[in-house]
Amino acid sequence: MAHRQPSQPVRWGLPAGRAGFATLVAFYAVLVALCLATLVAAGDLSFGRNPWDNLLKTVGDFARPSFLDVWFGPERLEYRSDDGAVLRVENRREVEASFLAAVGRATWATFQIATLGSLLAALMALPLAMLVARNLRAPRPLAWAAKGVLDVSRAVHTLVFGLILVGIVGLGPTAGVLAIALHSMGTYGKLFAESIESLDMAAVDAVRATGAGEAQVFFHGVWPSVLPQFVSHHLYVWEFNIRDSTILGLIGAGGLGLLISEAVSLFQWSRLATLLIVVVALVMAFDALSRRIREALL
Repeated sequence: MAHRQPSQPVRWGLPAGRAGFATLVAFYAVLVALCLATLVAAGDLSFGRNPWDNLLKTVGDFARPSFLDVWFGPERLEYRSDDGAVLRVENRREVEASFLAAVGRATWATFQIATLGSLLAALMALPLAMLVARNLRAPRPLAWAAKGVLDVSRAVHTLVFGLILVGIVGLGPTAGVLAIALHSMGTYGKLFAESIESLDMAAVDAVRATGAGEAQVFFHGVWPSVLPQFVSHHLYVWEFNIRDSTILGLIGAGGLGLLISEAVSLFQWSRLATLLIVVVALVMAFDALSRRIREALL
């Protein structure tokens, strides 16, 4: 008696396995081609005038970061008008030393914004994640409402939150902290909920069977199991927010972004190179620290 081969399952109208993957790749290729074709047709795919000359000049400026002037800059730099008259004289070493001091203060402000914003976001996201996690069986209307809040939080960019909050609380780090918190709350909530849903519910049910309340169930059945994952998620989002907070100064929310905006607007590429080096060093240092913490939790 001949056996019939089981049919391939179909999801969202696509066959499973390689055929479904090939279909998705083909769809993606068509989408990319459509994006390129529409940009070309509209004349928006352009590299501007003299792109190579501009690139070489920019690379040359970046190749000598401004912090080198603290040691190697001219001690008497004259700025002259077209007719040769001296407009002003400055000591580049003193000027760049003052700039580096400002960079140090802005770096600390950026770190403060990322740190406080990340902590506030995690605290706001935790109760929402508990409502969203399906295995904790929260009332459905509350779960839907919490999921909607988290989805909106993730959908709105940090800069948009920052623009709104600058108009509400004014210029300064407070707007940056709140902008980081409101956007990151959605990311934290999703990550925390997924960690809770991956739990072995036997331990949770055992605690619930003793007659414990919901708070006791969480702190005795859920919290000990998910804490390492929560810490790992917190370190990841915190690191991301350090990068994200560097641009909030563009809208007046404090930190390195203000100096970056000034350097770009004045075409001071050597100073921008210094600022980017600081950003990269800050992220690399925090990444090394967070890796050590994750290893300690294993």
